[in-house]
Amino acid sequence: MALLALVSVGGLVLDDRILVGVPIWTKPFKFAVSFVAYCMTLAWMLTLLPRGRRVGWWAGTVLAAAGAGEMVLITTQVVRGKQSHFNQETAFDAAVFQAMGLTVVVLWLAALVIAILLLRARILDRATAWAVRLGSLIALLGAAIGFLMVQPTPEQLAAGDDAAIVGAHSVGVPDGGPSMPVTGWSTTGGDLRIAHFFGMHALQVIPLLLLALVALAPRFARLRDERVRLRLTLVVSGTYAAVLALVTWQALRGQALLDPDGTTLAAAGALALVGAVATWAALRTPARAETALTAKEFTS
Repeated sequence: MALLALVSVGGLVLDDRILVGVPIWTKPFKFAVSFVAYCMTLAWMLTLLPRGRRVGWWAGTVLAAAGAGEMVLITTQVVRGKQSHFNQETAFDAAVFQAMGLTVVVLWLAALVIAILLLRARILDRATAWAVRLGSLIALLGAAIGFLMVQPTPEQLAAGDDAAIVGAHSVGVPDGGPSMPVTGWSTTGGDLRIAHFFGMHALQVIPLLLLALVALAPRFARLRDERVRLRLTLVVSGTYAAVLALVTWQALRGQALLDPDGTTLAAAGALALVGAVATWAALRTPARAETALTAKEFTS
């Protein structure tokens, strides 16, 4: 994936073709970078398993192979100058997209196996245990949002069998319209890729936030208590899941991320208030002091 990311950078520099409103090598670049972070994080999580490592090894291997297969298909379509996702223009294009759908299902199931292993694992530090468990479960939800994108839009349903493209990232507007730089997310309508991205990267964000708490523990007495770190991990995970639900709901209503209506703003304000109160409750002075956990102990 790292090598493919470099190849995609070369494509972005040397290939001036545009597809669905963005440079044609943007998709393989973003997917490759995302897979690097995703697979490295899962690989680290697998080292936390005291039992079931062989099952975890097979699940991780299947996941990596499925991801590699998906990238081969995406890159093949880029070389051909064709859209990889939702493309039903020819029999070959439809077969490529169906194969991509299969690799995604295999990848998701492999990640589910790893999440189940993490749920059953006895990890000594409870905050670490729940950070990896909840991060992996929220990532599964984020990945599952991708299945919403394959549903045909009203315009595609009206076209029937003549529709060359079936499915879309955007809601309420066509794909390829005005978008944010780098991400390519729509600025005029809903975009399910936002929730997809946000959810999948809970896998990195939640454990990294816990690692930050561990690093700060020597300086802040309350963070030395494992129970406080556990409470904060649960608050962060719950808030993260709630924000994932919010941005999914916003996208399905055809609303751009940076153009929320009053209802969305009210919901976001309520989430912020609940999160702040829960954080305050989690930081209340613990009943007894705990020994500080060092960053080295956390990662061991």
